[in-house]
Amino acid sequence: MDKVSIRFYKDHEVRAVWSEEENKWFFSVLDVVGAINEQPDYAKTRNYWKYLKTKLRKEGNELVSATNQLKLRAADGKRYNTDMMDAEGIAALAKVIPNQKATAFLDWFIYSDNSIDGQSKKKAYTLIESGLLDSMEPGTIKCLQQIHSYLFGGLYDFAGQIRTKTIWKDGTLFCRAEYLMKNLSIIEQMPETTFDEIVNKYVEMNVAHPFMEGNGRSTRIWLDLIFKKQLKLCVDWSKIDKKDYLEAMRRSTTDARAIKLLLHQAMTDKIDDREIFMKGIDYSYYYEQTD
Repeated sequence: MDKVSIRFYKDHEVRAVWSEEENKWFFSVLDVVGAINEQPDYAKTRNYWKYLKTKLRKEGNELVSATNQLKLRAADGKRYNTDMMDAEGIAALAKVIPNQKATAFLDWFIYSDNSIDGQSKKKAYTLIESGLLDSMEPGTIKCLQQIHSYLFGGLYDFAGQIRTKTIWKDGTLFCRAEYLMKNLSIIEQMPETTFDEIVNKYVEMNVAHPFMEGNGRSTRIWLDLIFKKQLKLCVDWSKIDKKDYLEAMRRSTTDARAIKLLLHQAMTDKIDDREIFMKGIDYSYYYEQTD
């Protein structure tokens, strides 16, 4: 029961645990209730779920009996049993919460996995578990193309291909297409023996933005591979706030100090910890979500 996934609904975590025995995901009921009610207060969410369970039992609703107890990691780092339901149970739960927010949540819950991001995220999980990353050469352009090709193969016809068009995003002009291949060659040769050198290389790759889409998700995996190879460290992305990260990356085109500080504070030596890398995928895709 050590395969944990995090989805984000309007910036609220919805954690899930994979059951090998039953071959399906089980979702945290408290996370779902908090997300539906947009309630960040854990105590209030817990009290609401306690009230709702009592109400459902009195009504003879069998939904509560479908709840399993599985372990999730709490803020103190320890794992505790918590109420969990499978996807069918969560859908039924959303339908008995009497507000319109529950309907919006249910639409997201049912269809988010079918989006390009949802399908690509599943590919990212498989990539981490497959062992293919161990055969790649960190820091190279080929490695980045291999990652991008795996994440977006079958979803974008340009998966793994260096763009030939100039692109903008949120008012930012990335490297012009006519200079891109030359710049990528220069970036590939940048040193990567120290933390600062590695982050500088990462920042320059972000400025280059070699693909039409999917740059951030691919490059964050690429960055972790460099850290793992050169420093025997990786990033615990769950420790980096989304807004802080996006702002730091926006500023990094002229001043990389903010992104260096964020990354430095989130470094860990748990390079073989499966949950660290899985959470990294979850947060990486979360950074790309628009409100």
